[in-house]
Amino acid sequence: MESRNSPLVVTLEQKSKKKMGFVIAIIMFAAVAASFTGMSLHDPPTRALFFGLSVLCAAFMLSWAAELAQLDIPKGLAIAILALIAVMPEYAVDAYFAWTAGTNPSYIAYATANMTGANRLLIGAGWALLVFIFWLKTRKHSLEFDHSNRVAIGFLLTASLYSLIIPIKGTLSLMDTLILILLFVMYMARVSKTHMEEPHLVGPPKLVASFTQNKRRTVTILFFLLAAAVIFISTEPFAESLLETGAHAGIDEFLLVQWLAPLASEAPEFIIAFIFAFRLLPKMGFEALLSSKINQWTLLIGALPLIYALSVLSSGAISGAEFTGTTMILDHRQVQELLLTAAQSLFAVSILLNLRITFKGAIVLFALFVIQFAHPELHYPLSFVYLILALFFFIRDRKHLKPAFRSMVK
Repeated sequence: MESRNSPLVVTLEQKSKKKMGFVIAIIMFAAVAASFTGMSLHDPPTRALFFGLSVLCAAFMLSWAAELAQLDIPKGLAIAILALIAVMPEYAVDAYFAWTAGTNPSYIAYATANMTGANRLLIGAGWALLVFIFWLKTRKHSLEFDHSNRVAIGFLLTASLYSLIIPIKGTLSLMDTLILILLFVMYMARVSKTHMEEPHLVGPPKLVASFTQNKRRTVTILFFLLAAAVIFISTEPFAESLLETGAHAGIDEFLLVQWLAPLASEAPEFIIAFIFAFRLLPKMGFEALLSSKINQWTLLIGALPLIYALSVLSSGAISGAEFTGTTMILDHRQVQELLLTAAQSLFAVSILLNLRITFKGAIVLFALFVIQFAHPELHYPLSFVYLILALFFFIRDRKHLKPAFRSMVK
């Protein structure tokens, strides 16, 4: 039997890596060509399958870029950039709803529905399923993190605490924009100063790492740019195809916006995280989901009232003297959705305080998510369940609170 280090095996592995890269590149370029040429696919399920496959390939390429980037920048910053690119489709969808709401206030409900659905899906399904994959692969009942992960935990905790104010006051305002975007900027600045780590590269990244430094960096940047372009181009037709399929099936429009559209726009983040988990890099996968949650819970929410205000002002609907009219007023249902999302976020960060997430904790996250999905009438009671559970874990792990906050500044 040939040794894995024999010249023949090494040559075959290199060829398979090149073939994998070529196949993924071909599918991605096909998606770009289809988008720009207006190529028509016959039915919504077929379009969803085609563009969904292109998003999957872009996710692979984005994961390679993030691994390669760690050869030149801190791991935390590489993960944050990956997460920011992966969540681009969600930003695009919510930006469209917020801008349209400037002339059609009914779209405020769609903006908040999409944003809250995406955030709850990310934690309730994404976090839980990644831990489940980790358990299937290793049979370990807890996923443990490094002290460097306290930076992300500290910022998510701060953003989650602040987010409780929004449903209490019933508005999304430019003050929220200022505070939340400032938190995001501080987070990016802080992770850029974390320590460097030597990544364990396999597959195409290992092949690219063998290039000269300049060539490797060029390929890494191209990976990021191409993956970002394909994700941005493919997610809209993917989401529209899913929505059209759901509409034909008679699914409620609000539910489509809150759950089916976010399922499409969150697909890149989920796929990237699960790729890492299946490759026995679960911490990196979870860090990607954690970073995605932070930038959605800071930059995304903060951007909504700003985009809405710019839309209102550009439409000429109000004058400068009536500038308070640019505040997004939330109705009862939107307040309820934001409260539940904020409460879930606070509970999720509370179980991470001790730098681990257990299999049991993941089951609770998923179970509560399923209940809220199946029984919308229980949203208020479930919000209080989340808050009570969060309070319990904060008290139990109170010794970790100070280090989490301190990690945000040093």
